[in-house]
Amino acid sequence: MNQLLGPLGPKRSERASRTDVYFSADVETDGPIPGPFSILSFALVFAGTYDGARFDRPKEYDKVFYRELRPISEDYEEEALRINGLDRGRLLLEGELPSVVMDQAFKWVKDLSGDANPVLVAYPLSFDWTWLYWYFVRFSRDGSPFDYSRCYDIKTALAVKSGLPISQSGRSRLPSNLVSARAHTHHAVDDAIEQAEIFANIFEWEGRGGGNRAT
Repeated sequence: MNQLLGPLGPKRSERASRTDVYFSADVETDGPIPGPFSILSFALVFAGTYDGARFDRPKEYDKVFYRELRPISEDYEEEALRINGLDRGRLLLEGELPSVVMDQAFKWVKDLSGDANPVLVAYPLSFDWTWLYWYFVRFSRDGSPFDYSRCYDIKTALAVKSGLPISQSGRSRLPSNLVSARAHTHHAVDDAIEQAEIFANIFEWEGRGGGNRAT
C-alpha cells in the first residue's frame, strides 16, 4: 500500500504520476561546500502535495527523517560549528555512515511518495540542494530521489508573489501572515518544520493584493 496516496487504481495512478510530494529539507554542515567539508546532520519533513489544482498541507508535521552523519574529511570551519552547535568530535565516533544514511533517506522519500514525484523544498534552495544532491549522488546506490532538478525555492516563490527582487526576498522580508510561529533553532528537524510551514503559507497565499486562498 502506498503510505501517502493509498492503493491506486488505473485512474488514480495516472493522477498520482502528475502529483508533486514536497519535502522540506534542512542541512547542518561544517563548511560551505560538500566534498572538502561534511554534512553533520539533516532533516527531511513531509510538507504537502500538489496535483496542479489543489495543494494540501499536512495536518501535523510528523513524517520526519533525521540523521547525524560521520564527517567525510578532516576540514571544517569553526564558525559553522558555532552556528549549529553540533559536536564534530562526537560525530567522528558516533555519526552514521553517509552510505547507509543516504540509502535510508532515498527509500524513505520514495516509500512516502509512492507513484507521485518527490520535490525538495528549501529557503534558500541553493545551499540545501547542493549538499543533499551531492551526497545522494556520491553515497546512495540509487542516486537522488529528487532526480537532478525536482526542487522548489521558497525564496523565488516569495519574490514572484510579493513583487520583490530576489535580493529582498530573504526570511527577514516575510510578511507577518507568512511567518511560522516556530523558532529558528539551527536544529535540522526544527528548522525543516518551520520552513515547511512557511512554504505552505506562501503556496496558499494569493500574493500582493490578495489573501490566503482556501484549499
